Amino acid sequence: MFISDLHLKSEDDVHTRILLRFLREEAPGAGRLFVLGDLFEAYVGDDDGDPLLAVVADALHALAAMDVEIAFVHGNRDFLLGKAFADRANMLLLPDPCVIDLAGKPVLLSHGDRYCTDDREYMRWRAQMRDRDWQSGFLGQPLAARKAFAERARAASAEHQKDLSAGISDVNAATVEGELRLFGIDTLIHGHTHRPACHQHDLGGSMARRWVLSDWRGHGEALVADERGTLSRVSLFA
Repeated sequence: MFISDLHLKSEDDVHTRILLRFLREEAPGAGRLFVLGDLFEAYVGDDDGDPLLAVVADALHALAAMDVEIAFVHGNRDFLLGKAFADRANMLLLPDPCVIDLAGKPVLLSHGDRYCTDDREYMRWRAQMRDRDWQSGFLGQPLAARKAFAERARAASAEHQKDLSAGISDVNAATVEGELRLFGIDTLIHGHTHRPACHQHDLGGSMARRWVLSDWRGHGEALVADERGTLSRVSLFA
């Protein structure tokens, strides 16, 4: 199963309730669960005592105890999620991008923001936020200062998105196709854009498929693979 872009805000948020029910009732039969970023609306460090983080980590740990492998790819909202949270949740932190085996076939996974190369301002911001020295300095600040920064960053992002055309805020097809050729893979699964779809890409002699995960708006959604690796979407409710 694959999910992304839940943007959880509080322990009593409707999307949190959907996630907790999903982890209890539907995910146990999955075998593997991949969370492709933006699990949280904001994440400013593993030392944050927000009850939401404990609730989600413990629910993930309970799922892992049922022999479900859980893996996480950082998003643009929770790129500071670290080893302490991952250990509590008993989940594996994966690089972005990464390759997994799905029913004997290699599949490329990513949060997806790395492909939005037409938005040059965002890509500059992304490079800074992913810099290890910047992260170390940021995490050394008081928790209150980090939370205030996150609030300002979200507001700035919302304003930035208002000024973008649909094309600029989406992935760049050439960037996607270049990475698929580099890895020699014909299937990509990612989130980030909040534009769920399945796209076809011509790699020059072969076709590739790009699955875009849904964000959670009112209800949740998961991309599910059967034993043959066939993918389909499932809606999730509280």
